[in-house]
Amino acid sequence: MRLRNKPWAKPLIQENPQYVVTDPATLRGNWQSRFEKEQPLYIEIGMGKGRFIVEMAKKYPERNFIGLEMQTVATGIALKKQLEAKLPNLQLVCANGSGLTEFFEPNEVSGIYLNFSDPWPKNRNEKRRLTYKSFLAQYEEVMQADGHLEFKTDNRGLFEYSLTSLNNYGMVFDQVWLDLHQTPDVEDNVMTEYEEKFSQKGQPIYKLAAHFKA
Repeated sequence: MRLRNKPWAKPLIQENPQYVVTDPATLRGNWQSRFEKEQPLYIEIGMGKGRFIVEMAKKYPERNFIGLEMQTVATGIALKKQLEAKLPNLQLVCANGSGLTEFFEPNEVSGIYLNFSDPWPKNRNEKRRLTYKSFLAQYEEVMQADGHLEFKTDNRGLFEYSLTSLNNYGMVFDQVWLDLHQTPDVEDNVMTEYEEKFSQKGQPIYKLAAHFKA
């Protein structure tokens, strides 16, 4: 969802280069230099307002996290959260996530999160879906052999498409949730802003966890 323009967002990003990267290709293969410690690296593609990636960084201090977002306003809102939390294991990137292999070297990433991605429901836009085979190929290239992909959505059509796409690509499913918030292990779940909104309305949240064959 496109957010309304916030004049403060771009200047705030420019004033805080210690937390936001706007030219990620320059750090390809050297992302650990942006963090206090060298730790396994996890990225969220399309972090939105940043709730998920900030909470994950708080919950797992033994991991490093990158939130990737193309919208300047959303990145600015996420940056406000990071300026308050000042998490040493979190970096934000304001760039288009379609160039993932330009930003990360092979085997540089331990895991990828896709949360409430744009469903692009029309057939002519299939190649834009973040679980389309060309994106899966990028994830496979940048992730370590034991890396995992996690995907959450409220859109059943996109979820069914993603199950088929990952299966056709040859990925192995670790677990599939058809109604995440009605399962016993929901307490370990870190929510996004959209997820909280949709689940409060009683809409099922779909989730999958999968990995590439070695």
